[in-house]
Amino acid sequence: MESEQYVSPILAAASIAVVFAILIGIMVAELPSGERIRSLFDQHAQKLMLAIALTGALSSLYYSEIVEFIPCEFCWFQRIAMYPIAILLIVALATRDRLAPKYLVTLAAIGLVLAIYHYQLQLYPEQGQICSGVISCTDKNVEEFGIVSIPFMAGAGFLSILLLQVAEWRADLYYRRSGE
Repeated sequence: MESEQYVSPILAAASIAVVFAILIGIMVAELPSGERIRSLFDQHAQKLMLAIALTGALSSLYYSEIVEFIPCEFCWFQRIAMYPIAILLIVALATRDRLAPKYLVTLAAIGLVLAIYHYQLQLYPEQGQICSGVISCTDKNVEEFGIVSIPFMAGAGFLSILLLQVAEWRADLYYRRSGE
């Protein structure tokens, strides 16, 4: 599909940029002058996680429903981890409640492990047929910048959610220690 040649590079670049931005934000938040970043993480981490989860969910639907890539088994497993994160965060934000981190961390960690395993299947396809579905898990429908595939982007999303959760914990701990 024509749009895929424009959308995939944007999603690939964004998946890498978001991870680096969060890592830099976490480092800056640890500095004495990092009050604004700490406050951002403390007050808006779940909104940022929702943006990432929705982007992941909508991107997967874009690839399967618009571009018509048939998802392999591991793509489905990663969706099973990402979609509930988006739904849980929507409910948390709609009710103005903080979602318990145990749900986010569990789903994101499982999704990250699946994405890493899926990505390495694509890197080393000689492992044999792992998936029993119609589509092989070693197929690369997207390959941007020589390294970014769909499992890579999913992994970056899960990692970003985990990093944001850590940043939120760190900010919360800072505010509890300082009595603010």
